[in-house]
Amino acid sequence: MLDVDSKRRLHTNPLRILDSKNPKMQSLIEAAPKLRDVLGDESRTLFEAVQAGVRAADIAHRVNPRLVRGLDYYNATVYEWVTPHLGAQSAVCSGGRYDGLFEQLGGKPTPGCGFGIGTERVLLLLQDAGKSLRDAPDAYLVHAGDAATKLALAIAEQLRDAGLAIVVNAGGGSFKSQMKKADASGARFALIVGDNEAIANRVALKPLRMTGEQIALAPEELPARLAATAADRGPLP
Repeated sequence: MLDVDSKRRLHTNPLRILDSKNPKMQSLIEAAPKLRDVLGDESRTLFEAVQAGVRAADIAHRVNPRLVRGLDYYNATVYEWVTPHLGAQSAVCSGGRYDGLFEQLGGKPTPGCGFGIGTERVLLLLQDAGKSLRDAPDAYLVHAGDAATKLALAIAEQLRDAGLAIVVNAGGGSFKSQMKKADASGARFALIVGDNEAIANRVALKPLRMTGEQIALAPEELPARLAATAADRGPLP
């Protein structure tokens, strides 16, 4: 049977019942239908695309059919980023999509996504990894096209694993508008990936803070090339 708190949630946010910490509720929760088993075609296609992107970026993950958020305006995918390095406070970041929120507030239908992140926990993780904050990213990744975006996300993770600070353009836009964002970010380089680069498995490297010609490199050449300038990065005051 449902406990008192779960009965209340039936009329406010029923999905939160799946997040109950009451030991007496766990067998009931475990026996409840899995959300992924009742997804519609559109939602299933979107969820598979999200998982494909995570796999392409080689990010370790698992699907949690009981993961819910405390606010009821989320739709589609929700997520948590957890770590084993902070003891009981394992959650670092969580969020998801809320495509209907803006319309609920009186605006026009507008896709949306976001997250909440524990700044102190991120600082502790950086300290634990021996990293320091920087005043600007090493590179801003510009991309357009499905194949280019897939390659761009994989490259971004490869460079981050090498200790480089990388910003990936979000929200689409023309190459011109993305390059304006790249310049405004303070990044030393723009990495440009379009359909032609994706087909050739190359990345255009364009200096933004120094003189030099734009050159094309293989993805595996980027870490060493960017790291060569990383020593000049200045920490935040």
